[in-house]
Amino acid sequence: MNRLEGKRVVITGAGSGIGRASAQRMAREGAAVLVVGRSAGNTEETVALVRAEGGRAAAMVADATAEASVEAMVARCVKEFGGLDVFFANAATPGTNTPLLEQSVDEWNDVWRVNTISCFLAVKHAGRHMTQQGSGSIILTSSAASLRANAGAVSYSASKAAVNSLVQTAANAFTGTGVRVNAILPGLVETQMTRKVFEQARERGVEARIGHMTPMKRAGRPEEIAAMAALLASDDSSFVTGQWYAVDGGVSSTHPHGRIAL
Repeated sequence: MNRLEGKRVVITGAGSGIGRASAQRMAREGAAVLVVGRSAGNTEETVALVRAEGGRAAAMVADATAEASVEAMVARCVKEFGGLDVFFANAATPGTNTPLLEQSVDEWNDVWRVNTISCFLAVKHAGRHMTQQGSGSIILTSSAASLRANAGAVSYSASKAAVNSLVQTAANAFTGTGVRVNAILPGLVETQMTRKVFEQARERGVEARIGHMTPMKRAGRPEEIAAMAALLASDDSSFVTGQWYAVDGGVSSTHPHGRIAL
């Protein structure tokens, strides 16, 4: 498919996992992709993978939580590719499993900065450019953990719930501009952020139990999240804004039992 032909895309957190898979998927569909990450090695590796498949990409090392850096991402995409049509704000941190009553404000500030402020900055600076051109798609990475308790650390879940609200409020703030804002809510997917969970399960010989509480009876793959990102980036979703899409194997359709430690 070439449904993203001519689209100019920024993806943060694109040095690995969901961001890397999304860069590859969108490039395959014809987009030019600015691959943004914190590590030069990882971002360059993603670019090399895209180019090896005949795609167009450039690397940028930047902090998705710093306003000047996000503003620079938009400017770099416009200079490199001639415009900006899609901004996928995908940077994230899992927070800690510190018991709730022992968590610190510093921990919460760090999680909020990476998971929520980075999305606000994407909305602000990508949205400023997109409103001027009269079109654009902003995609934010939230989480299935934002919907109910016990699917992630308390600070992580709360920060992602704030992203969901940002999607709705921003979509309405952009009324009449042609700018769309939506979120993807991944379930458990093996990425750099979650790798420890998978490695521990393999060490204990219980890898088959990962994702067993989902109707799909398995964990997700980065490529499956990337498929939703490509849809929201494309004109196939031209009448879609202010929405959350759980790509979680159906786990959010029910209430799996869990417990958050105090």
